[in-house]
Amino acid sequence: RPEARWRRQPGDLAQLGPLQRDLLRSALDAVAPGGLVGYATCSPHPAETTFVVRDVLKKRDDVEVVDARDLFRDASGEVLHDLGDGPAVQLWPHVHGTDAMFFTLLRKTS
Repeated sequence: RPEARWRRQPGDLAQLGPLQRDLLRSALDAVAPGGLVGYATCSPHPAETTFVVRDVLKKRDDVEVVDARDLFRDASGEVLHDLGDGPAVQLWPHVHGTDAMFFTLLRKTS
């Protein structure tokens, strides 16, 4: 529901962060060793992106971050540029012609 972003208020971040942490933890618990979990948001806000990933990974020793930049390619198969410093990807409207979106890829190691 992309229109949901227009109904959000700044105070909603306090509720969204814990929910997103719970969802990411549950996904990592459910995936088999060697499996991948993609965590994506349609927000550029660190409280919903990098802080969520950081906080979840602090409490786990069975997950590694995979560089996701190679997954983002144009129609000809070329890797997109200006995806950030990695390993996560941040897309921007003024750079990529998309909504502001965040993506990180996590592999469960054991």
